[in-house]
Amino acid sequence: MISTIEMARRIRVESLKMVARARASHIGGALSMSDLLGVLYAKILQVNPKDAEWQERDRFILSKGHSTVAVYAALALRGFISPKELETYAQDGSRLMAHVSHKVPGVEFSTGSLGHGLPFGVGRALAAKRLNRDWRVFVLLSDGELNEGSNWESILFAPQHRLDNLVAIIDYNKIQSLGSVVDIMDLHPLADKFRSFRWAVREIDGHNHDEILEALTSVPWETGRPSVLIAHTVKGKGVDFMENLLQWHYSTPKPEQLELALAQLEIKI
Repeated sequence: MISTIEMARRIRVESLKMVARARASHIGGALSMSDLLGVLYAKILQVNPKDAEWQERDRFILSKGHSTVAVYAALALRGFISPKELETYAQDGSRLMAHVSHKVPGVEFSTGSLGHGLPFGVGRALAAKRLNRDWRVFVLLSDGELNEGSNWESILFAPQHRLDNLVAIIDYNKIQSLGSVVDIMDLHPLADKFRSFRWAVREIDGHNHDEILEALTSVPWETGRPSVLIAHTVKGKGVDFMENLLQWHYSTPKPEQLELALAQLEIKI
């Protein structure tokens, strides 16, 4: 298995290539969560690429389904799909749809309409408890989708049922589709909100692999409580001209921009 840092770097590289090739979008959010995915897929998730439906696997759910290129890249790097298939992303007839699809081995749930991933994850975590199974459920959410009321119903439900096998990870990059989170619907104080709903809470630098690994290795942090990892991240992380800019929620890298971005990641086209 490659290191978490190399996994994250390669996720960024493949994500950039996919978005540019397909003339697609959402690269900013894919880059902001690449370090989280690098640690999850290299060190944390108990999964089997040779048997994607292995009954005892951990369940990973990408709730921010528009950032799917990063997950497809991680799945290719782990051996669930061929790296060659990444070249078909968002093309007619491809199973690598522009929002994450359960047709792809290793994907638990199709998402895209925001606010659905955590409710589904809560259901999976409850099922594990009822079946006396040891598998865990990890749900990666965007900050902007916390505007959705369905999330807060789930946030209230999970501690009521003592779902300490559930881990929510917030990609808190502070920028959503049409502006900054603080201007559209301020989440502050986010950690206190989760604590008031009886979750175990930690806040970290979402690009610090040691912090990510330490936090996710030690879940559940409190017996009988679901865990939420608030990961402070940077939209477009890893490519200096994309960082912290709203335009990279929707913009497609031009050929010269792709070349520059890949050069920054020490990769040649």
